[in-house]
Amino acid sequence: MIESITSLQNKLIKTVASLKQKKYRDELGLFIVEGIRLSEEALHSDWDIIYCVYDETVQSERLLAIVDALLGRDCKVVKASPAIYDKLTETKDSQGILVVVRRKVKSINQVMTAQNPVLVVLDSVQDPGNVGTVIRTADAAGCSAVLLTKGCADLFGGKTVRATMGSLFHLPCVSGLTKQELLECFKQHNIAAFATSLTASKEYFSVNFKQPIAIIFGNEGSGVSEEFLGGAEDRIHIPIYGQAESLNVAASAAVILYETVRQREEK
Repeated sequence: MIESITSLQNKLIKTVASLKQKKYRDELGLFIVEGIRLSEEALHSDWDIIYCVYDETVQSERLLAIVDALLGRDCKVVKASPAIYDKLTETKDSQGILVVVRRKVKSINQVMTAQNPVLVVLDSVQDPGNVGTVIRTADAAGCSAVLLTKGCADLFGGKTVRATMGSLFHLPCVSGLTKQELLECFKQHNIAAFATSLTASKEYFSVNFKQPIAIIFGNEGSGVSEEFLGGAEDRIHIPIYGQAESLNVAASAAVILYETVRQREEK
């Protein structure tokens, strides 16, 4: 059954609106997914969709298909006026639909079960667009998981979720980790950690990515922390042939992660 909401004071509307703030996402264990494509990705995943809110004036076939599918689940579906719906969105063109998804919280030990893993570590990467793009790239490259240290952009923030383009629902991600617990975990599981660095480092294509590995990408301004640099098995860099000082962290991840693919598919 679809409920029609006409008041901004409605409890569900106020709850959804609160999820724009991290403290309420953390407190409730929920986050917002905006747009048709991302809602479809959530729908076809094994993540739990709790609420669906859509603009009653939008008549998209794909939107209505999402609504119909959610009506057959344990999900509360509501339609709202454009004025109310717009209060819930962070984007100018959210395509008239959003879903509220229950967060999945994984532990680092849960992602260590992959055979010959490729783990991506983000060390205090603060831009949500970069975090989301790296997750999307890691998913495309067939990586095992993305691990985020404390200080990274919120994994479940709106900009991060949108930048993943749905990969958040397919690739295990663990956030809020400390550097020490990661280094200890890598040692325990015999995973070789490679830290990206412009100093005292090897060219990325000269190291062995065929073994179980973790590749550490650093903060946009300060790079990989000294703790990770000291604890890594080796340091790697991407050669720069032009006048650019360096590559964006998301671009660096794409280059290096596809080198892991090349090496592992090599006959």
